Amino acid sequence: MSTTLATAKDIENKRWLLLDANGKVLGRLAVKIANILRGRDKPLYTPHMDTGDFVIVINAEKVRLTGNKNNNKEYMFYSGYQGGEKYVPVSRMREKRSEFLIENAVRGMLPKNKLSRKLITKLKVYKGDKHLHASQQPVVVNINE
Repeated sequence: MSTTLATAKDIENKRWLLLDANGKVLGRLAVKIANILRGRDKPLYTPHMDTGDFVIVINAEKVRLTGNKNNNKEYMFYSGYQGGEKYVPVSRMREKRSEFLIENAVRGMLPKNKLSRKLITKLKVYKGDKHLHASQQPVVVNINE
């Protein structure tokens, strides 16, 4: 027996999946999204190929954090200059750029290579319940925690 590895011609059309982040825990949602982007839910999964699907996430501002992370967790940004560190708490980030919470969590769960930079472009995150991809006819996926 030999292991079958997917090639470019074996990869079928990509599906578009719609996930609702309303009330979902951030880390658990990010794991599911990362697995879908990589294609780990498919039998033809190959680590070095893009076998995953497109993911649309709506209601990004309603994602839930466990414990006391809403008050204690901070994101650090560095400008590159001396003393250029800036710390932004989750509560302010949720108001300004709630999409960043999900994008950053998913990016951290993907491998750090060229393939992950291609995979992260297949993630579309939106505030509210409206999105711009109705013409792709996304399939609604219900994620149970």
